Amino acid sequence: MGQSASAAAIPSRRENNRSHRSKPKATALISPMLADESDEVVDSAIDYISDLPDECLACIFHSLGSGDRKKCSLVCRRWLTVEGQSRHRLSLNAVADLQPIIPSLFSRFDAVTKLALKCDRRSTSIGDEALALISLRCRNLTRLKLRACRELTDAGMLVFAKNCKGLKKLSCGSCVFGAKGMNAVLDNCSALEELSVKRLRGITEGSAAEPIGPGVAASSLKTICLKELYNGQCFGPLIIGAKNLRTLKLFRCGGDWDKLLQVIAERVTSMVEIHLEKLQVSDIALAAISNCSDLEILHLVKTPDCTNVGLISVSERCKLLRKLHIDGWKSNRVGDEGLISVAKSCPNLQELVLIGVNPTKASLETLATNCPNLERLALCGSDTVGDPELLCIAAKCGALKKLCIKSCPISDVGLEALASGCPNMVKVKVKKCRLVTPEGADSLRARRPTLAVNLDTGEPPQDASASDGGAQDNPAVEILPLATQPAFPDIASSSTGRSTSFKSRLGLLTGRSLVVCTLRRWASRNS
Repeated sequence: MGQSASAAAIPSRRENNRSHRSKPKATALISPMLADESDEVVDSAIDYISDLPDECLACIFHSLGSGDRKKCSLVCRRWLTVEGQSRHRLSLNAVADLQPIIPSLFSRFDAVTKLALKCDRRSTSIGDEALALISLRCRNLTRLKLRACRELTDAGMLVFAKNCKGLKKLSCGSCVFGAKGMNAVLDNCSALEELSVKRLRGITEGSAAEPIGPGVAASSLKTICLKELYNGQCFGPLIIGAKNLRTLKLFRCGGDWDKLLQVIAERVTSMVEIHLEKLQVSDIALAAISNCSDLEILHLVKTPDCTNVGLISVSERCKLLRKLHIDGWKSNRVGDEGLISVAKSCPNLQELVLIGVNPTKASLETLATNCPNLERLALCGSDTVGDPELLCIAAKCGALKKLCIKSCPISDVGLEALASGCPNMVKVKVKKCRLVTPEGADSLRARRPTLAVNLDTGEPPQDASASDGGAQDNPAVEILPLATQPAFPDIASSSTGRSTSFKSRLGLLTGRSLVVCTLRRWASRNS
């Protein structure tokens, strides 16, 4: 649309450029000794860029970042036009004040196919009328991202869906339209391939919830991601109807998912990637997932009702598994038994991440022996992973390239084994393993200069004044630096970054005053 108009204007622009270039603006200096040999005047200000077709100029703009593109658009009117007509990706602050400038904005950016509309939660967002204007100007839109557009309703989504039927990817978060608006998209956008929904407040809770899907989009959908939905199970008809679904991600959605996953796994067997995080599922769901024999990637994060039994069911039937992430949440319900089954049944395993799981040398040795392609291994918060286990990894995991160990009881002895083991390793990261010292990391770097060794002991830098006062002599007094304190952002919180920073500083000052008071008490007792 904009490209054709731009291409048609090329000849006239070239003629104008040549006419402007006919008069040289500057000349090069010529030596008097060579004046009799050459009478040519060399033009040193030839504008070669003016000869570039618009298509070539657009290709150059595509290789620049957003900031540089904005600067280039200010050079001249031609660059302004070409930059606007060649921009396919646009992100806008979707406040209500945007509506009056939508016609002029999309007259310039008339080739946009990927659009992000984001609004601050404290501002009033665009409404249905503005979205309708955008849909009329961007009929070739293939991707749309909506963030905190709380003024959009089901009616606005219906108009948008009818105007942008070529949509391939929809991502919406913190919006308030409901099932009718979502069904409007599914009923009109037959090319939809990816759907991501987070905190969609307009969905009714309980049994009165209107089912979502399947619609005409079900046959083309390949990825469905649902996050933090009170009643995410109302998407059940859509998931069941998506016969070509490849990826299913469910994060922190309420309700019991065992029965629904049983139906999904019976109808949709083409899935290759499944993520389940903080979901009410058990071994029943894992047994159902094992129906997906093509499964390659499985994430089980903080699902305490999943045990070795369910993991064995998956491993025995999903033999193509390449990536396995398990966060056991310190429940000790997944361990050696399940991991040994994975090792024996899934020889293609390339990536294994275990958090809050306690494997021993038995399961790690079986994994190293039976999974020759294991390249990435992460062990975090495992009480059973010590020097013997690290020695086993160093001796057996020949293909390992990246190793991450966090909060495990390993020491310099185990770390030293990596100097002669794992010949293909390129990076090792050790964090919060208190028995590993900087000297041990330096020794490993010296013996393997090509190995990237990242050590984070998690300990605060020693303060000379505190050590002089004797604070380090009392093990009951522990000062955590601000950088190492874990941050748990509250999704529903309305506090600003300024207040968070203030609270952090207040906490730090409180810790310091506690130490000062303690030192004073010790001093008074000694006196």
